[in-house]
Amino acid sequence: MNIKFLFFTFCMLAFASLKAQETGAFEFLDKVIARHDPNNNWPTFKGDFVVTMSTPNKKDRVTDIHINQPKSTFVLSNSKEGKKHTVRVVNDSVHFFVDDRQIVNEEEQKKLKFNKERALFMRNYYTYLYGLPMKLKDKGTIVDPKLYSKTINKKWYKVIKVTYDKEVGKDTWYFYFNPKSLDMEMYQFFHDETKNDGEYILLSNTEIINGVRMPAVRAWYTNKDDKLLGTDVLTKK
Repeated sequence: MNIKFLFFTFCMLAFASLKAQETGAFEFLDKVIARHDPNNNWPTFKGDFVVTMSTPNKKDRVTDIHINQPKSTFVLSNSKEGKKHTVRVVNDSVHFFVDDRQIVNEEEQKKLKFNKERALFMRNYYTYLYGLPMKLKDKGTIVDPKLYSKTINKKWYKVIKVTYDKEVGKDTWYFYFNPKSLDMEMYQFFHDETKNDGEYILLSNTEIINGVRMPAVRAWYTNKDDKLLGTDVLTKK
């Protein structure tokens, strides 16, 4: 048999094997989503949880969260001066309550610091961060097709880079995954990457709520000087 032909065949097989082992960002994203939401529960997610935010030199803030994806409903409640303040968002319609009394007067809403734009922001904030990595499939998300590798503090990660359509957002995000367990262990965003602004968030522990794997602890730091901004702890209700 022709030796050159054998060598050529061997090289082609080796190349094909190498290509088979390579994984792009889209394929890897499917794998990590299967890890965090194995039964595809997020699109129909209905759940309640509590987030306790600890900020240096401030009192802890405890927030009750309710998310009902099929009904496009988000409810956020916390205690202020002994009274329960609640924001309820259905689609983009916002309602405010103190205890069980709905606050409809605009002047009273201002006095109580209820704000529609803030309510919609909080809805988007919580459903985005606790819906990751599934939310990376949302319309307007631009996933870099290249899957990156990066070592931080002697730990190796697989990294997905994401930007957004201008109507959705202007920040650049990086999502860091353990290459073995496929757990999301960190994410990071920049407003302007050349300035090293923005923040990174370390994720630890896990809560599984209605079949969805969520980070139980999120610690927020500045990119520029590693300053701790705060820590969020999620618990089941």
